Amino acid sequence: MKITVLKIAQSEPEEMEIRCHEVTDQVNEIVAFVKSRNGQLTGVIEGKQYEVPVTDVYYVEAVDNSVFIYGPQKVYETRQKLYELEGILREKYFLRVSKSLVLNLMKVKSIKPALNGRYSAILQSGEEIIISRKYVPELKRALKGDLF
Repeated sequence: MKITVLKIAQSEPEEMEIRCHEVTDQVNEIVAFVKSRNGQLTGVIEGKQYEVPVTDVYYVEAVDNSVFIYGPQKVYETRQKLYELEGILREKYFLRVSKSLVLNLMKVKSIKPALNGRYSAILQSGEEIIISRKYVPELKRALKGDLF
């Protein structure tokens, strides 16, 4: 399959075109993946509201009674509950990996076993996230492609 990427002017709308002999499962997977990466979350920093593209989110974490969105340089607070965000982000390659954390699998650089049945995920940012043993089976299914 040949892939071509063309850079366009800022004034032109972005678009994606797939040219194929027939619409196969592979083509449908590509379309579903591209669609899943669209969207944004609303976060707050010091009283100012920001729109955070889903593609910039590394993970979402609940700490005490607050929920935070972790981006490449900033941490935003959100008024949504973790379970609400988990439902919204599930189809966007996010996965619950502990009681308090939903992880963007597209931001994971590597995964390795840790102690007591847990796993450790190294993110593209260099940060390390611990995956609770309760969520390891679901992680394995996601990595095999059985969840998304």
